Amino acid sequence: MSRRSARVPSRCGLRQRALPWLLLACFGCGGAVAVQEAPQVPPARKAAVGKMMRAVESAGRAQGQQQAIELLKQAVAEDPELWEARFNLGVLLARAGQLGQARAELERAHALAPNAEDVLAALGEVLRRSDLASAAVDVLKPFVARYPDATQARRVLVVVLRESSKHEEALEHARELLKRDPGDPGALAELALTHLGQGQVDVAELLIAEALKAEPRAAVVERAAGLIALARGEDAIAFGHFATASRLDPNDTAAGLNTATVLLQAGVYESAEKHFRAVLSVQPESAEAKLGLAAALRGQGSRKDQGPYRAAETLLKEILLSTPGDWAAAHNLAVLYAESLDRPEEATAEFSRFLSHAPSQHPARARAQKWVDDHGAVPAAPSHAKQ
Repeated sequence: MSRRSARVPSRCGLRQRALPWLLLACFGCGGAVAVQEAPQVPPARKAAVGKMMRAVESAGRAQGQQQAIELLKQAVAEDPELWEARFNLGVLLARAGQLGQARAELERAHALAPNAEDVLAALGEVLRRSDLASAAVDVLKPFVARYPDATQARRVLVVVLRESSKHEEALEHARELLKRDPGDPGALAELALTHLGQGQVDVAELLIAEALKAEPRAAVVERAAGLIALARGEDAIAFGHFATASRLDPNDTAAGLNTATVLLQAGVYESAEKHFRAVLSVQPESAEAKLGLAAALRGQGSRKDQGPYRAAETLLKEILLSTPGDWAAAHNLAVLYAESLDRPEEATAEFSRFLSHAPSQHPARARAQKWVDDHGAVPAAPSHAKQ
């Protein structure tokens, strides 16, 4: 593998959508958006509400996210039925990349406030990011059927259906969004990406042009325009759109990942490293950003300077410590051992791990199998599981 080929594995690719959930501005102002009257829940305890308000203020400050998470955990411990606090906690945990914990909090918030659209949409997005598309559809579809005007939840449903290659259903729901707001730039962007998924690049370009006219300064539209430019092989134009999306919404980690990935694929490793680190400053547990950062570091290493290789190894082991079955990390670590660090036994173990977990049709399987066959018996894989 050449240095140019050190890149984000195909499991990650370019992020097409990541909804920018916002914390509640104030308690008592309606909380998360509800599509009908608020559910009847016991009165909130003042101390818990106070901590939730402090958390909202803290989350708005640089480096204040972890303090906000701790305050919200205290709030839900004091008042387990304060669903607004659980919603906010779920949003922040998702932003930090802690998707399992985020899902648990959002499911509890949804149980307490079953008609709160913000909660349901956030839960759908977390399920999507957890590669649980079927579960996301199961919660989103009945909700939009019951509440046809729930545009936020419907938009998440469009994304999930599109990424599951259910293009006709995605188009149907995207059109429903446009019926309710014909000029909705977000809906136009999703419609464009759905047509892109069907290979209709010209149609996608026309739709995204309309979206850019309707809202020239929307991160979601810029991100979609970047993906369409990539489909045409116009990497420089795509990079410009992704960079604009990142400026418009600094918390839009999808745009940040896209920018970093374009730089990585162009072999601009130092700049790619900078952008991957920026994503990790917002989502410290993002496996996608760690995978990309490891690839960018590997691209900067050499036989004389193996420091970047060691740093990449540490990142990949960190991912596997948390998720031993992460086949993308296993593959990248195997390649690092095989081609950069000259550690064939460890490469064999990681290629074996990759073969055990990767999709059956993944194009890298043939090469991994050949390596394992050529290098004899498979030693036990290094233990990265939590003790």
